[in-house]
Amino acid sequence: MGDYMRTPLYEDHVRRGAKITEYAGWEMPLQYAGIAREVEVVRKKVGLFDISHMGEFTVSGPNALDLLQYVTTNDISKLDISRAQYTLLCNENGGVIDDLIIYRLAEQHYLLIVNAANEKKDFDWISGHNSFGAKLENHSAYIALIAVQGPLAERTLQDVAKMNVEEIGRFQIAITKIAGQWCQVARTGYTGEDGFEVLSDVNDCADIWNALLTSGEQYGVKPIGLGARDVLRLEAGLPLYGHELTDETSPVAARLMWVVKPAKGDFIGKAAILQAKENGGGRKLAGIEAIDRCIPRHGCDVTVDGKAVGTITSGTFSPTLGKGIAMAYLDADMAAVDMAVEVTTGARTCACRVVSTPFYKRT
Repeated sequence: MGDYMRTPLYEDHVRRGAKITEYAGWEMPLQYAGIAREVEVVRKKVGLFDISHMGEFTVSGPNALDLLQYVTTNDISKLDISRAQYTLLCNENGGVIDDLIIYRLAEQHYLLIVNAANEKKDFDWISGHNSFGAKLENHSAYIALIAVQGPLAERTLQDVAKMNVEEIGRFQIAITKIAGQWCQVARTGYTGEDGFEVLSDVNDCADIWNALLTSGEQYGVKPIGLGARDVLRLEAGLPLYGHELTDETSPVAARLMWVVKPAKGDFIGKAAILQAKENGGGRKLAGIEAIDRCIPRHGCDVTVDGKAVGTITSGTFSPTLGKGIAMAYLDADMAAVDMAVEVTTGARTCACRVVSTPFYKRT
């Protein structure tokens, strides 16, 4: 496959019959038993994801908070120790460099989880704006990450963790042992289900992975590939960098102003984001549901009465809902719920409608 990186679990994926694909410079499992079946496992039981390709940085020291407040949009000062926050890195024009999660591990110690494709870009950006003297370190090569997702995730994890995992709240992180190995467990995920993400040393990753697969057997656990992960996040209405989010995309258009906190003080992109908010108009991110039997795909045009009003950023067939779904940037006046639109897929025009997101919400 060329000169691509591999996670510590690569050989296990191959042994289990995974179809391997290249993603963000990594050889990763695309699917094992089929995407639709893997989506169903996560929605009804519990799935295990190798996401060790993600990037991990730490920011520490007396000026750690000052640096993070300046380079991200959310208000890091609101974070208690052991809590996490979804936020954005933006450029001076208000475009999104990346979306990420920040954990406050100690008084002056923060952990950042960034997208695999943006690891170097993000590190260079933060480092280039570190006039505060905070200590910034890239630990991506030494940390492995496993996601345990689904309604039976808590039971699967509880059987092997040396703590009561029920006590870990949403967007909270704790330290425990799994299979005799120290690790950090966060109640976060990218599927729309309850679940956890387990951070460990790369040398301990296989022990933890195998322990979770063994403990989860009684709950129907299966390893899950990137194909199902993408469908799950789209059903949950979650953005993907490079699709819904880009260096040119404003948080205003992406409907992510809930993670932009202008009152906290100065930060990169603040003026441009507020200007975009004041201007209104432009295009807005919206959900689209197929009425006809078709699958809207990335890059397809969205039209009304033959006039182009937007472009699909992500689209798929939803096994959970039994229909085609997509997210698209639409002209602001066309992004209203129940608006009738059409999507051109190849030589076909498909009847669709604008819907609110998430498409799927767990009960």
